Amino acid sequence: MIKDFKENTRIKEQLLVASSTTGVTTAGSRYLNILLQDVSKQIDARKWDATDEDVEIFKAGNVVEVEADVIKFRNDLQLKVLRGKVCNDDIDPTNFVTSAPVSKNELQAKFLAYVDNIKHPEIAAIIKEVINDVFISFFNYPAAVKNHHDYISGLAHHTVTMLDLASSICDIYPDLDREILYAGVILHDIGKIEELSGSVLPKYTVKGKLLGHISIMQAKVYEIANRLQINSEIPILLQHMILSHHGKYEYGSPVLPLTKEAEVLSMIDNLDAKLNTINKALSTIEEGETTHRLFSLDDRMFYKPTKNKK
Repeated sequence: MIKDFKENTRIKEQLLVASSTTGVTTAGSRYLNILLQDVSKQIDARKWDATDEDVEIFKAGNVVEVEADVIKFRNDLQLKVLRGKVCNDDIDPTNFVTSAPVSKNELQAKFLAYVDNIKHPEIAAIIKEVINDVFISFFNYPAAVKNHHDYISGLAHHTVTMLDLASSICDIYPDLDREILYAGVILHDIGKIEELSGSVLPKYTVKGKLLGHISIMQAKVYEIANRLQINSEIPILLQHMILSHHGKYEYGSPVLPLTKEAEVLSMIDNLDAKLNTINKALSTIEEGETTHRLFSLDDRMFYKPTKNKK
């Protein structure tokens, strides 16, 4: 693993190419500036005198068997790549990118239990139509390219955490419509499966760039309701929750939350996203230190308290 690399050693490891750009030295020879990663961390690498074959091998997204010397450059470890070979055998993505801290089996069990708690026939029918189409992808995809829940199964982890929050809030506020709220939580981010390209090094698809996950999901619920001939206000309430869940116009919602359930959805989405972002940053520092500035939290730097508070 990259975290175990030592200076002045030679390694031969399967690593994921996170990014790769071409440069030219002052002498006119081509080189590759590569960012490699495994589940433990990332490391910069250089391939000098790069050939056309090297450019193809070290394309972003490829898993490559890398042979390289570990050197130190400006106080950080770096790889001087000698050669690489694309790995075409079955690749376990969890060796190269982080995954949710909860297993897929546990996420599936909890998610399906919440789905089973939705008894209203029209709500249940819409939810069933949506999840049947995306079930496998839902438990593989991240919830974002970066920032919150940007790891394998991040979308499901975010959704199930929000369902747990929704359940507790409904216990405290029994006047809330539990089934509508559960449905809103389940639906609100599923459009990201079409917005993003996949579970490993995701990028925005053309549909994601031009429509976005909010519009994608609202249109899907509208289509399903029409096809199933659901003429009640249920589809309108669900579409409203999808459209308003970012909470503010400037955050990407075309409408503001105008039902209690839509307001709660927006609040718990924001809560879980922010805490996940903070926890991710805190996990990289020691007690008594502060994080880097977190753009999604007003560029604030968060302090990690010491366990011994004396």
